[in-house]
Amino acid sequence: MRVIAGKFRSRRLQSLPGLELRPSADRLRETLFNVLTAGNPAALEGTVWFDLYAGTGAVGIEAMSRGAAMVHFVESSDRAAQLIKQNLASLGIGTGFQILKQDSNRTLRGFGFGGPVADFIFLDPPYDMEEAYRQTLETLAKSRLLKRESLVIAEHQKKFEPGDVFGSLRRHRKLVQGDAALSFYRLAPST
Repeated sequence: MRVIAGKFRSRRLQSLPGLELRPSADRLRETLFNVLTAGNPAALEGTVWFDLYAGTGAVGIEAMSRGAAMVHFVESSDRAAQLIKQNLASLGIGTGFQILKQDSNRTLRGFGFGGPVADFIFLDPPYDMEEAYRQTLETLAKSRLLKRESLVIAEHQKKFEPGDVFGSLRRHRKLVQGDAALSFYRLAPST
């Protein structure tokens, strides 16, 4: 596993042995960031991210490599939170992040009513935790973490449908690559 582009391009990231973590594949991360930058390498400069169910931290680290100003890594596993810390240290990253070792929905409820506002929220629960998608997207739809331009991205199995509508949060795009898919959500325009 490696950083795809930006300041830390081609640098390796560590994972945990076995099936405890399922990091986003390099190719899928590359597709995601190609969509987000759409030919503008500076598109992510100064952005604020939440990397929920962060695992290795690969998505948030990729965002930092491409200029994100702040990444909140949220991971409930002690081992994975330590791994994120190690991956950041191996790249010499000492600022611009926060590692929150707790449940993603608990974190969202705590931040969602008077904290930072996110430009991007990426969520990638373990694929067998299908209910976590619904819970997280419903919590996000009620929170104040999102502004009109915020983008929520859910990585999931191609054969699983996380849903199209969660309160004012609507899916507007789905990309499939191999057995995985990315669903993109935005707040619906107010009427």
